[in-house]
Amino acid sequence: MARVVALYRHPIKGFTPEACDRLTVQPDGRIAGDRVLAFRFADAAVPDERDGLDYWPKSKGLALESFPSLARLSLSYDDGARRVRIADDGEVLVDAALDEDGRAELQEAVTAFVLDSPEARYLRRPGRLPLALVGDGGTSRFQDRPRGFVSVHSRASVAALGEALGQEIDDRRFRSNVVIDGADAWEELAWSGRVRIGEVEFEAAGPIIRCLATHANPDSGVRDAQVLKTLTGAIGQAEPTLGRLLLLRGVSGRVGESAGAGGTIRVGDEVLASG
Repeated sequence: MARVVALYRHPIKGFTPEACDRLTVQPDGRIAGDRVLAFRFADAAVPDERDGLDYWPKSKGLALESFPSLARLSLSYDDGARRVRIADDGEVLVDAALDEDGRAELQEAVTAFVLDSPEARYLRRPGRLPLALVGDGGTSRFQDRPRGFVSVHSRASVAALGEALGQEIDDRRFRSNVVIDGADAWEELAWSGRVRIGEVEFEAAGPIIRCLATHANPDSGVRDAQVLKTLTGAIGQAEPTLGRLLLLRGVSGRVGESAGAGGTIRVGDEVLASG
């Protein structure tokens, strides 16, 4: 029987995940507290109705795909206090609230970190500075896709990739919300129809095509694994794929944002899927 063995949320788009013992799936199909903040470039449009209330492409701001050093930062987010703490190798870079002064502190600290990283030249490009921290800290809106999904992958798939690479691979590289064990390698890619995790029902949606973000070591921020090339080469995939998306199902059986149902996923929950 497959079970949930790890849960993650990513309070700031492109930054390190927070490990959780439970996650709340909102009625819109997103995880509460996930991608509720983002650092945008100066010349990027402020998110508005043209972007969609729940969608913000990563090309407009800091993202792990282009700024791998961000992976080495550890982040914690206090939802109630609306407070962000960011540390580098145990040293606190900033600990601030999401008020005007706190946002200024966070922007200054993150800017200084990136300008002192190997990716500094990308941030110095015209129109990128000053960075702006956007988001209200409560609305999950800075996704790569306009529709709300939960992401999942299996430990066995990551282990198979690691074997092909000849090195140990950490689940955090793939930035999934849910990690499961007890399923065969790549089994999640064959899921179809309903998927139940604990008390929450989903519909299996598309597989997750991976990007350069997966090359970054989640502890050092160094690109030290040729994930994409290995998935399409040694493993033989047509596109570099690991994990899949899940779309929330409502109690009525309808699929998507209008379903009006949510729930809680916990570490240890059983996973039931058809494929």
